[in-house]
This record gives sequence, C-alpha cells and structure tokens, in this order.
Amino acid sequence: MKINVNRDACIGCGACQAIAPNVFELDDEGLSKALVDEVAEDEQDNATEASESCPTGAIEIEE
Repeated sequence: MKINVNRDACIGCGACQAIAPNVFELDDEGLSKALVDEVAEDEQDNATEASESCPTGAIEIEE
C-alpha cells in the first residue's frame, strides 16, 4: 500500500499523525507528509483509518 498526501488540500489538523504516527508527520509548514514510501502491513489499518478521518480527503491510498 502506498500513501499520497495532497498538500494543497491538507489543512494540518494532525488527525493522521495522531492515528498513524509511524506513517505520517507534520512538517515545518504544519502540513502532513508520509514518512514511508510503502506502508508496512501492520500499519495498513491505521493508515486507512487516517485516510478516512482526514477532514479534507487529502490522503490518497494506492493499493
């Protein structure tokens, strides 16, 4: 599974980082970025939950 964060849509609310801290972080601009190119199997449920919780739909998942 791959993750892409649309930085134009991201508002930096931090929900993704709170749900999946091993997959997302907020950068110096306060916007989300993926920490990994490929999401580990044991983090995929958290990454999916983070994507579904994003208020702006900025997180895209590629299977």
